[in-house]
Amino acid sequence: HVQLVESGGGSVQAGGSLRLSCAASAFTYSTHCMAWFRQAPGKEREGVATIYTGAGSTYYADSVKGRFTISQDNAKNTLYLQMNSLKPEDTAMYFCAADPGPCLNGGASNSFPYWGQGTQVTVS
Repeated sequence: HVQLVESGGGSVQAGGSLRLSCAASAFTYSTHCMAWFRQAPGKEREGVATIYTGAGSTYYADSVKGRFTISQDNAKNTLYLQMNSLKPEDTAMYFCAADPGPCLNGGASNSFPYWGQGTQVTVS
């Protein structure tokens, strides 16, 4: 069955960097809309970035544009999120998600049936 496993979270000071990874298995990685979401305590889940692995097209939330970069390694079936210039407001549980097919409306219209377990990012 489809599995998404995130790693790379941790605690960092404001201005620092982290790189999250999401290892995907049991599906044709090269034709999926892949996304990073985050959820802070007491807040709604927020879409952070998406990438259509078939074409490499990307979308970013305004709150992370210019600081975060979503990328992929198709050979390793792995999704990444490079996070630079981190701010305390970036503190959240970060999840990767997958939906077969292209990203629609920047991923806003995708249903994302597959989710990882999450990795915590804390910025102080």
